[in-house]
Amino acid sequence: MRPGPIFGLERLLTDPALRRDLRGRRVALLAHPASVTGELTHALDALAALPNLRLSAAFGPQHGLRGDKQDNMMESPDFQDPVHGIPVFSLYGAVRRPTAAMLDTFDVLLVDMQDLGCRIYTFLTTLRYILEAAAGAGKSVWVLDRPNPAGRPVEGLSLRPGWESFVGAGPLPMRHGLTLGELGHWFIHTLNLDVDYRVIEMRGWVPEAAPGYGWPLRERVWVNPSPNAPNLSMARAYPGTVLLEGTTLSEGRGTTRPLEVFGAPDLDARSLIASMRALAPHWLQGCTLRACWFEPTFHKHVGQLCAGVQIHVEGTQYDHAAFRPWRLLALVFKAVRQLHPDYPLWRDFPYEYENERLAIDLINGGEELRLWVDDPAATPADLETLAHRDEAAWREERADWLLYASENPSGS
Repeated sequence: MRPGPIFGLERLLTDPALRRDLRGRRVALLAHPASVTGELTHALDALAALPNLRLSAAFGPQHGLRGDKQDNMMESPDFQDPVHGIPVFSLYGAVRRPTAAMLDTFDVLLVDMQDLGCRIYTFLTTLRYILEAAAGAGKSVWVLDRPNPAGRPVEGLSLRPGWESFVGAGPLPMRHGLTLGELGHWFIHTLNLDVDYRVIEMRGWVPEAAPGYGWPLRERVWVNPSPNAPNLSMARAYPGTVLLEGTTLSEGRGTTRPLEVFGAPDLDARSLIASMRALAPHWLQGCTLRACWFEPTFHKHVGQLCAGVQIHVEGTQYDHAAFRPWRLLALVFKAVRQLHPDYPLWRDFPYEYENERLAIDLINGGEELRLWVDDPAATPADLETLAHRDEAAWREERADWLLYASENPSGS
């Protein structure tokens, strides 16, 4: 049996040579609840227990260091860590970028965050902001790398110029197929940053190895990196189901399967699935769709019985190479428009503090997806042409930043 991978955090903890350049320097940590060792010790506690390491501060991204903020746009306050006696600064509170006072608390920032491999997941935006601030202040940034649980597949339109936001850190497709450590190198190159940056790479991570195809299934415990990221199935579906946040359809928040189920009280799930199969059956490959019912306990359609669909991406029916969640959800919206041309699909509300642009456009990084959905004459082939062009270009661009070989893809 192939041994499980060793994450960046564990390599730093167990190899004194890797810590040599931290001696005599003030060290801060950017982390969240999934920043744990294989034995589930949190990175903050593990680092604080090291001899000769001066832990001076900690930082939390969206949802907080403790992961206690359930929904989007719920800000976390700064606080004093009661165990270690160090300040904990929020990068999703009064500010999104570290202030000069925050930067003054450390010399080296260790970044240990489990990402989901999707452009809209805001941890990668926080990484960009950290790198920009560190470059301006002469600080060092080390990423303790972790797997991309969605693996190496690439999918979706690239973010268009002028559509950068907190959910759009740069011209990436929705599924970018990089780890945070690899993304850091790409940010530095793309933004032309002069910053002391290093990646404590994983050992033994094979991105396309079965059965996890990115996540070391059966070898590592899953800990929610954010409250509505409860399992690997959610991580696989998320690059598509996150689009639901810009619609009136529930994305399953307030249920036990958030961002795996979707629906609404006035939806006919069976008719929807049938319409999707008629429109583009090849976009349904790699997963199983099951009509279901659910009643959200909070968020959209709270307390209402919703007819919905669950996307199953586990078991023998799952095909990692064939599953394309971004196309799948685009097809959901197209089928809704076909069945109900006047359906109030697009949700008009402030999204990540953006008031001028529709949430669906902000999430997708441009207007093209929405315009395709709303155009009765537009076909799946039209969207395929746009997406295929962007995906091919990104595969070529990202090749320079891949740190991990995709050997033994079958897992045999």
